[in-house]
Amino acid sequence: MNELSRKDATAETPAEIVAALVARGRAAMDAFDNHDQARIDEAVTALAWSIYEPGRAQELAELAVADTGLGNVPSKVIKNTRKTFGTLRDLLRARTTGIIEELPEKGLVKYAKPVGVVAAVCPSTNPAATPVNKAMMAVKGGNAVIVAPSPAGYATTARTVEFMRAELRRSGHPEDLVQVLPSPVSKDLTQALMEGSDLVVCTGSQNNVRRAYSSGTVAIGVGAGNVPVIIDASADLDDAAQKICASKIFDNATSCSSENSVTIVDSVYDDAIAALQRAGGYLASPDEKGKIVDTLWVKGHLNRHVIAKDPDVFAQVAGLSEEAGRSKFFLVEDDAPGPDKPLADEKLSLVLTVYRAKDFADAKETVRKILNVRGIGHSVGIHTADMDHARDLAEDLDVVRVLVNQAHTFGNGGSFDNGLNFTLSMGCGTWAGNSISENLNYRHFINVTHLVTTIPEDKPGEEDLFGPYWTKYGK
Repeated sequence: MNELSRKDATAETPAEIVAALVARGRAAMDAFDNHDQARIDEAVTALAWSIYEPGRAQELAELAVADTGLGNVPSKVIKNTRKTFGTLRDLLRARTTGIIEELPEKGLVKYAKPVGVVAAVCPSTNPAATPVNKAMMAVKGGNAVIVAPSPAGYATTARTVEFMRAELRRSGHPEDLVQVLPSPVSKDLTQALMEGSDLVVCTGSQNNVRRAYSSGTVAIGVGAGNVPVIIDASADLDDAAQKICASKIFDNATSCSSENSVTIVDSVYDDAIAALQRAGGYLASPDEKGKIVDTLWVKGHLNRHVIAKDPDVFAQVAGLSEEAGRSKFFLVEDDAPGPDKPLADEKLSLVLTVYRAKDFADAKETVRKILNVRGIGHSVGIHTADMDHARDLAEDLDVVRVLVNQAHTFGNGGSFDNGLNFTLSMGCGTWAGNSISENLNYRHFINVTHLVTTIPEDKPGEEDLFGPYWTKYGK
């Protein structure tokens, strides 16, 4: 891996440790065939295979759950493979070196070039999949990457980087294209990396995102998730319930794209609840609602002992019935979402808040209030047969993504049946204080030089531009 021992790491300052890593990254970039698209793509494929190989996908999934206590192994195996496979598909279809676009009618030729050494700040929820995802995108642009793991997931991320470096070495590429901060990882060490790199790409806590943006280095951050979905009057209720269940329970709701609430219009409310129960949901009683809230939050903060845990574990800790423990997820009815209502916030657990709305217009306003509590800019979902309602959400809500009739966790970060880029980092626009309003992808890891030649003059007359204004208001 980094060949920096704990003794070495403690003997040097964070800035010195980072400077050495960055120097090695720059040397690797110099040695990398980053002007040869075929060689770049081979390196990217090597990184993908490092986690996609079945034995390693399983090992890293098991280690991630043991390391962090979050999620479940089968889901993490799927995350390690499906996201990697989809991202590789996207990357192999793109050109990222040399001439990437020619526009003769505009006299423009575009050349792609690396951005430099990338600092990849990664969360504990995805300590294997996210480092590989970011490394693939960074190397696709001809860059080197240094991973800053969450301390809670360090062992998993370090093992992941070990696999990536081994595959690079096996395929004849500089292994220092991918490095990881040495243990013990600290805020000071991560901060030094953010300050010493050429680009920071930060996924994880909003505190880390804010630190990235204030590091003095160009940074790409992501916003908080808290996905609300609507079940509309025209929805196929059982289809919606099955998709919500599959999405909600995936990796025990660790994904930022996991549904945190469902708003159901009144005309189908009872039938939709029944469908959600058939799909595996347990409807909590008012007394159980209080137990769930008291268990999920301790002094205003999410209880790390119960988030992302299996349903039987959560039910036991919360003092719920055996029937609740046998369910797949928990339905908790609430009303009037607002900052004083914890159930309107992100929960990182198998708890799904349920709201009742008079009609679609009321449902849209409920969703807006939820986003104003948490999740502005991220995404919403709707289950409906009325595309006018879906378009209404897209036109009126401050979110980057509106998913229609989809399992949100599987669609929001790219899917084989929608057109979004595969990623594990979702930009949320200026609404969430982010610099991008799309899924993180290879375009964020290249600089573009424009070769500009002259073309026949394209200069309209004054009347062409000012005429309508002069006609309406005079000169």
